[in-house]
Amino acid sequence: MKYKLTARKNPQQPQCPPKLYAAPVNDGKVSQEEIAVEIVALSSLARGDVANVIDSTIDTIPKYLLMGKSVNLGDLGTFRISFSSEGVDTADEFNVSMISGVKIIFTPSVKLKKQIEDIRFEKGE
Repeated sequence: MKYKLTARKNPQQPQCPPKLYAAPVNDGKVSQEEIAVEIVALSSLARGDVANVIDSTIDTIPKYLLMGKSVNLGDLGTFRISFSSEGVDTADEFNVSMISGVKIIFTPSVKLKKQIEDIRFEKGE
């Protein structure tokens, strides 16, 4: 995995000079179609079947997230919804407009995390 060094200031000490931190180099994107083609090569499924399963998974996950459920996809990992809100002193003061920052959190499985344990780093551009 390639990395680059980027200068960043510490927001808690803005008077101090920036320090260099390692950041991953994004080496492009892999499309859903490219993933499907690779899965086809590893299985007995047709490309359309693989693409259909991926599309159906993408269409189905939000349904369960909106029901307040976590979606566990086994050795892939788990998806869940997270958000923040303003704080209030009493329940009567709260209204839903105070909720913000809704996002989907993905937590990879132990098996998926183990597959990158042997990562090697090299300096990129």
